[in-house]
Order: sequence, then C-alpha cells, then structure tokens
Amino acid sequence: MKSRLYSIVAVFLLAACGADDRVPATSQVAADEEETAEEFVARANAEFADLWKETAAADWVMATYITEDTQLLSAAQSERYAAWHSGIVKQAMRYDGKELAPEVQRAIDLLKLGTSKPAPDDPDKRRELSQIASKLEADYGAGKYCRSEGDCKTLPQLEDILAQSRDYDELLDAWQGWRTISPPMRKPYQRFVELANEGARELGYSDLGEMWRSGYDMSPAEFEAETERLWQQVKPLYDELHCHVRAKLGEQYGTDKVPQDAPIPAHLLGNMWSQGWSFIYDIMEPYPDAPTMDVDATLKTKNYSPQEMVRSAENFYVSLGMPRLPDTFWERSMFSKPDNRDVVCHASAWTMDGADDLRIKMCIKQTYDELRVIYHELGHNYYQWAYKDEQPLFWNGAHSGFHEAIGDTITLSMTPGYLAEVGLIPSADQGRESVINRQMMQALDKIAFLPFGKLIDEWRWGVFSGAIPPETYNQGWWDLRTQYQGIQPPVPRGEADFDPGAKFHIPANVSYTRYFLAHILQFQFQRALCEAAGYEGELHACSIYGSKEAGEKLWAMLEAGASQPWQDTLEKLTGTREMDATAIIDYFEPLMAYLKEQNEGRSCGW
Repeated sequence: MKSRLYSIVAVFLLAACGADDRVPATSQVAADEEETAEEFVARANAEFADLWKETAAADWVMATYITEDTQLLSAAQSERYAAWHSGIVKQAMRYDGKELAPEVQRAIDLLKLGTSKPAPDDPDKRRELSQIASKLEADYGAGKYCRSEGDCKTLPQLEDILAQSRDYDELLDAWQGWRTISPPMRKPYQRFVELANEGARELGYSDLGEMWRSGYDMSPAEFEAETERLWQQVKPLYDELHCHVRAKLGEQYGTDKVPQDAPIPAHLLGNMWSQGWSFIYDIMEPYPDAPTMDVDATLKTKNYSPQEMVRSAENFYVSLGMPRLPDTFWERSMFSKPDNRDVVCHASAWTMDGADDLRIKMCIKQTYDELRVIYHELGHNYYQWAYKDEQPLFWNGAHSGFHEAIGDTITLSMTPGYLAEVGLIPSADQGRESVINRQMMQALDKIAFLPFGKLIDEWRWGVFSGAIPPETYNQGWWDLRTQYQGIQPPVPRGEADFDPGAKFHIPANVSYTRYFLAHILQFQFQRALCEAAGYEGELHACSIYGSKEAGEKLWAMLEAGASQPWQDTLEKLTGTREMDATAIIDYFEPLMAYLKEQNEGRSCGW
C-alpha cells in the first residue's frame, strides 16, 4: 500500500539543528582532557538527548507547516547537530583500539553512525549540506503538477488517479506529471552526494553507502550478500506474481500496450512508483463472486473519524498487554491535512523527547489502506516507548528493519476473524476462494514491494560509490528497476529527467533497505508470535489479537532497542539468529499454488 512504506523521518534522521555553529556546552571538553570511555559515553548520551528534542521540534514544525521560515529553522538545527556529531566523533576516536566494555564499545560504534548524512568538518560545507537537505525535502513536500495556471494537482490527487483510473492515457499523464517536480533536484542532489561522501570519508568510510551498510552488526560486504540471499529466497514467488499480473494487464489494456515478453509499463500498477500493486486488485481479483472484506464500506457507513481509526489501532496493542498512548499523543499528533498550509502528508511516527511525547503525522482518509498504515505507525510509537529507558544512543531498533517490521507484523493479524470480532466486517466466514482473494491483495502489496525495497539503496550505493555517475543517474535507476522489478518507463526517459527524485526517500535521504528487511522480518516475527500464542493452523489465518503471551514476548524484544546486536534480539523472539524468508513462503502457500496453476503455458520473465 502506498502509505504503508512512508518513513519514520523524525526517528531516524537524527541530523539536527540550531541557529548557529554553537554546540552544547558540555561538548567543549578538550580532546586531551582525562575522561574515561564510560564518562565520555555518559556525556555523549546527555548531549544527544538534548539535541534530539531540539531536532524533533524543528523537524516537526517544518513537516507540518512548510514555509521558508520553517525550512530555515530546520536547516539551522540540522547544521548544529552536524557540528556536534563531527566533533563528538573526533573525540570518540580517542578510544579506538582500546579494550572497552561491550556496552561502551557499542555506544561509541552507534555514535559514529548517528547520522544518515555525515557533514564535512568545515562550517561552510556543513551549512551547505544542511540547507540542501532541507530544501530537497521541502520541495518534494510542496511539489505539484500544473497543466496550466489554476490547474494544479498535489501528490495525493495524482496518487488517486493512479489508483482509480483505468484510462491508459490519463494514467500516463499523472505518472509523467509528478515527475516534473524532480528535474530541479538533480544538481542539488549531486552536490548533496559530494558533501555527504566527504563527511563519510572523514569518519573512516569509503563513501556514504559503505557507512550505511556498516550499521548491521556485520561487514558491509557480508550485509550485501545477506540481502541478496534473502531476495533469492523470495524471488520465485515474485516471479510467479509478475507473470500473472502482466497477463491480466494485457487483457485489460491490450498486449500492444503490455507485451507479454517484456517488462510491465510502470504507470499501470496502481501506484506512483510501482512499489505496491494493491490498487489494481479489481483487475487481479481471482474470484469476484467470493465473499469480500469491505472494510472501506464500514469505515464510511459508520463515519469513522481519523481519531476513531487511530483508537482502533491502539486497542489492538492494548489487547496484547501494552499501555494506552499518553494524552499528549492525542493532543499533538496531526491526523488530517490542514486546509490552510502545505504539509508533508507522508505517514510518520515520532518520539519528540525519547520518552512519552509520542506522535503520528498523517492525512488520514476513510480507507482500509489508511487503517493499516495507522496500525503500522503505532508499531513505531510502541517500539519507541518500549526502549525509552535505554541510554539515548540505544534509542532505535535492533537494526533499521526491526522498526519497520513491528507495525507490519501487527497488520498481519488483521485477519477476517479479527476484523469481524472488532466490528469492521460483518462476518469472518470465508471459503478457500476468499482466502486466495485475500492473499492476492496482500501479495500485490507485500510481495510486489520486495524488489523495489531492495533496489532503492542499491541505486544509492552505486551513486555514492561513483559506479553510477551523475551523467547516468536516470539510466542507472531504470536499469535496476527493470532488472529487479521487471518494469519499464511507459515513455522514453533521459538524463534531463531525475526520476529518483520523485520518490520521497531520495530527496529526504532516508535509507530504504529497512523496508526490504521489514518485509522479510514481519513474517518471521508473525510465525514466532503465533507459536507463542499457541496458535495451530495455517499461518495466514493467525491473529495474535488479545494474546498476552505473544504481547509479553514482543514487548521483551522491543525493550532492548539497539542495546545489543540484532542477532541477540532476533533470537529472543524467534529462537534463531538468522533472518529467514521461508515464513513468507509458508504464509503464501495457497496463493503460490494458484499462481503456478494460472501461469501454466505462459511465457514468464522479461
């Protein structure tokens, strides 16, 4: 689903701000002052916690009230954090090669990775990097496609066209139109890469991509191999899905527009970025006469408010034994798009103080898709709440994929049985045809996403390393999209275009591998939690709603935050130290059999 994948910007983009180059007074400890590693980490934690609050406040205001002034404030605070981070990492290097307690060593290692955009140790370059980053994100948030003066469409409006229209030319216009916002980003983004790479090299990495791949308790090379291993585990299911989707689109639009031996045109998949295909379910529905789960109808008939939709998600977490969200969550979150200003509508979850000031930011609509996004975002909030007692440098997931996986794991429990129990559908009675229908809907979301989730950062790794130079940014983008997803642009695209910039996570500089890993881990987590709940039966039918046993096991994992290697945290829940995609194959076993049957005699591949 389109919103499901939006990032938790405030949580992970720790780059933060202030009005000048001043840094917290306590960081002015001279490099040669006698300070034990333990004392240093305690000081770094205190300074980091203070900066977190200031950064979150500046970023929240910019995201919920986009103006030149809020961009300036956010950029200034980002610059301040960058100055602090550069200085504190230099101080941390005093302890390189020394024998340190494991917890102290881990805190120092995570400190060095405490920004997604390391700034050069030069005030002018640091300021330039912060200003570019803030402007790129703000330009994306304010982007509109204007056919003529007075005829402009925002991203949500264009997304609705991609989701709802079945007119080939109208889809093409919306797809091309959104990509008019990104060419101006190309040169600033190129400069951003130069500056961030310089900052990464000063921290001891060859480039920013190597720095990003170093945050997974294994070497960058081992991590690349791990993501490829996981992709190969699930690729057979994706290939079957792709083959069937292409055939059905050929029936819908004609094989002259959708050739059956070529990649799929990117604008026909119901999503602006072809990252999730659930909005073409009407074309793909296996058994139209089977009973359906029309949650949208219930939300509209009962006129659920955004707050009531959020309460529904909160009730699920409470059923597992977790506390209700603080009153301030309801007072300070943004649930709807204001009429009088530009905001970043991408759903995100925030912890403003590392403690109890939790919020979400969304422009909620009365749809089942949006409801699932809310369940996902509260997964972040409860994770943030669970690890609040850890030291600030451990305020994060075991690795980035864990944070994204928690809420998605919960959405797997939004089964027909659960939805009927809470009154969102009238009955849970379903036959096998309804099971296949539901699995098709889920696969169009979750399985279709997997190659997209993998390739976004592969493109950036190539950009950061120079393997994809600026003069081939767009070609490199489409080469990877064709290789992994089997899609192609519907019209020729050249280097005057900058199609990567039309995807939020590129201008916002949010690493994307987390989403790929989350789509693997959520099924692995679900299998383990269903076992803890004592469930026996097909995995796709399991809901952990109301299971205090599953909730206790999940909370125990969440409380650890980033305080230990992710392998230890994973083992606590699943009993294994290795990420494993076989749970996806188990979950989608009914659909896989259906797809193989449908694809018999077809020429698959591209």
